[in-house]
Amino acid sequence: MQEYTKEDILRIVEEEDVEFIRLQFTDIFGTMKNMAVTVSQLEKAMDNRCMFDVSSLEGLSGEEDSDMYLYPDLSTFEIFPWRPQQGKVARFICDVYREDGTPYEVDPRHVLKKEIASAEKMGYTMYVGPECEFFLFHTDEDGMPTTLTHEQGGYFDVGPLDLGENARRDMILTLEDMGFEIISSHHEIAPAQHEIDFRYDEALVTADNLMTFKMVVKTIAKRHGLHATFMPKPKMETYGSGMHINISLSREDGSNAFRDKNDRNGLSLEGYYFIGGLMKHMKAITCITNPTVNSYKRFIPGYEAPVYMGWSAKTRGPLIRVTTGSGDNTRIELRSPDATANPYLALAVILRAGMDGIKNKIMPPENIDENIQKMTQEQRDALHIEELPRSLKAAVAELEKDELIRDVLGEKLANKIIAAHRKEYRDYYMQVTDWEIANYLYKV
Repeated sequence: MQEYTKEDILRIVEEEDVEFIRLQFTDIFGTMKNMAVTVSQLEKAMDNRCMFDVSSLEGLSGEEDSDMYLYPDLSTFEIFPWRPQQGKVARFICDVYREDGTPYEVDPRHVLKKEIASAEKMGYTMYVGPECEFFLFHTDEDGMPTTLTHEQGGYFDVGPLDLGENARRDMILTLEDMGFEIISSHHEIAPAQHEIDFRYDEALVTADNLMTFKMVVKTIAKRHGLHATFMPKPKMETYGSGMHINISLSREDGSNAFRDKNDRNGLSLEGYYFIGGLMKHMKAITCITNPTVNSYKRFIPGYEAPVYMGWSAKTRGPLIRVTTGSGDNTRIELRSPDATANPYLALAVILRAGMDGIKNKIMPPENIDENIQKMTQEQRDALHIEELPRSLKAAVAELEKDELIRDVLGEKLANKIIAAHRKEYRDYYMQVTDWEIANYLYKV
């Protein structure tokens, strides 16, 4: 993250022949939006004087006071490497403010910034490293996405089995041009499935990076004649795509708040409490980290995604996995989220739940160091192991019951999310699927 002044940006724009500026922001569903201005309006934009109307954004119709202002975060200034080299295009990620200069309470970036500030008052900073999976599919003759692929690559395969490696290479080079530090990339388990991992950072920077990452992946895929999708389960018969979230917590002195080398799991009391808070609020959190009907098609036993609520420092398959690593690298990995989540809201509810655990000293249930999915139901019942919500409808009901997670979102945003998800589930439930036609039409 660069620390730019207005003068720095004006100089760079002139030197690099930038002609267009995109003012980007994220809506309540985690979709990137933007308003473009020419370089002649750059100073106006940096003075927070660019206004727009939110009332036509999905989920915000009926907003009475709909004129908002975009406040660019100067540290997010980037030039798009894939745009023309004459008349270049740059961007800022923006916060949304009301006309009176107060933050718009429904702005997801504002929601996360509030939780970060609260954690800092308690003496903690959260760092996050995501693992983003996605599929690369063919497009049809009209350029529309399909779920078709010619490849049969599997986990860690290389070319020629991995037909997407050239596209993935260009994605990585573009991300590095935009300041990302790429840790690794590889072909995932399913044909046409890929993963690119970038370096962890503070929560707000990581949320910004996730939005940029998805934009770059989709853009570069399109330039290769492919369609990149972060849809959790685009094909029934194969593995889905998740977005594991690796979390570490730093104290004011810079030490890792999760680390205790003398503990049998390498975990401090704060680490146990953080897990306890996550486990207490996990069902409601799932509505935010897995916000689509399709998200719950991924929660199927036998396909690696977690289904049951357990944690371990020894096995790889639970909902929450503790990794101690070497030195002071202890982290907590939450394995249920997928990349349809709004990253700002997802990290906000995760942070608040963890802080609730630390504040109220919530101990988690005992760790389970065996494969929960291979247990019998009787064994799970004996250990009081609960399931994650298995549908968006069930997750919405959990969000409605959890006052703390609703408080993170604020009443207005929580109500808008609940209403939107209820409508989505109702629309989905009304569909007559090909499976129903194939199984019932000729029988009855």
